[in-house]
Amino acid sequence: MIFKLKQCAFLTLLSVGLLLSLTVNSQTKDSLSLNTIISEVVQNHPMVKKAMEDITTSDAKIGLAEANKQPVIDFNSSYSRVGPIPSITIPDMGTFSFTPHDNYSAGVNLNQTLYDFGKTEKTIQLEKEGKELSRQTVEQVRQKLSQVVIGNFYSLVYLQEAIKIKDEQLNTLNGHLAFIKKKQETGSATQYEILTTQVRISTIENQKTDLETALKVQVCQLNSLLGQPETSQRQVKSELNIPLKNLPNDSLMARAMQNRDEMKLAAEKAKLANLRYSLTGMQNNAVVNGFLSGGVRNGYTPYLYDPKINFVAGLGLKIPIFDGKRNRFNLIQAKSAMVANDQETEIARRNIVNEVVENEANVKASIQKVRQSELQLKQATQAYDLAKVKFDSGVITNLELLEGATIVSESRLMLLKARIDYTVNLYKLKSAIGDRLY
Repeated sequence: MIFKLKQCAFLTLLSVGLLLSLTVNSQTKDSLSLNTIISEVVQNHPMVKKAMEDITTSDAKIGLAEANKQPVIDFNSSYSRVGPIPSITIPDMGTFSFTPHDNYSAGVNLNQTLYDFGKTEKTIQLEKEGKELSRQTVEQVRQKLSQVVIGNFYSLVYLQEAIKIKDEQLNTLNGHLAFIKKKQETGSATQYEILTTQVRISTIENQKTDLETALKVQVCQLNSLLGQPETSQRQVKSELNIPLKNLPNDSLMARAMQNRDEMKLAAEKAKLANLRYSLTGMQNNAVVNGFLSGGVRNGYTPYLYDPKINFVAGLGLKIPIFDGKRNRFNLIQAKSAMVANDQETEIARRNIVNEVVENEANVKASIQKVRQSELQLKQATQAYDLAKVKFDSGVITNLELLEGATIVSESRLMLLKARIDYTVNLYKLKSAIGDRLY
């Protein structure tokens, strides 16, 4: 009768442990959702802010290019003491100077490019395309950071849940150890059973230590992404198998070629390369300038020291004749950059094809693994239920029953990993076809 009561107590302990392990813990305090983390990172990460500064720089370059349409105005003044000065002496009339000893002047100068045969407009267009390239770069940086966050987030999900499973295994094993120690007192259990259980506890504790170490590393990486102190404690929500909206029904490859940042950047780089080639070909175009200068100075005869208002106005024409073949070689460089950009575009296209095919295959494979893991867990659970009946009938030992409980826990761990892999692969496929992760 006493043995039967002990059996019932042992079965109750194992059943409660497995029931708790099959329940998702949704009461995690201060846990972070994936969307919350991504939103924070894509707004405040230094890589994003640096890329945003490139847009500010591009705006300045556009303004600088447009400034060529505006006149350049400056003020200058000078004073000089000259000696000796040219003079002439006429008998009975005295000495006459042609310039004063003290010379001073002050004036305002204006220079304006009147026409440069399209060079300024082409430069402005080039800088505007550069800004668009910077904007696309910001989007690419945000997308890549989102990918990093997703990898980190689901690593944390797996580690958190795996540690819970290991804790439940340890609780079950420690309960079993206490149970067989009581059995040993009555002579119905051996030292071997105790030693075997202790070895299993040690093994699970080692596995838990490895998981906790990996968890600390991932939490540190999350704090780094969020810009928080590395010692901050973080927990994330268990968001698994989230349905991803807006996955296309048409060709994934066509969607990827249309939406991927790499292809958009390649298109912008091609526009820039063409503009640079066109602008390089215009470097030897003529430039027509106008200038105007007016002010006050002395030195005019016959009253050399009296200040007088003066001005000068005119037109200037600059036509390059020979530049030592500089423009020729600049055109060769610009043409080579266009060809190189075409090759980069082809490389990006091939890489995208590989990513789409690989991630689509991984999603299909992960679905199969989830189904297989669910089947294995179902079989392990049924086997454990059957083992409980056999143990209650005295057919098997408590070690054999404990083995069944261990298999259930390991099957849960495999199913957890399969579901996480499936979710991560869905996000990777979404990224591969160019859908935004943020």
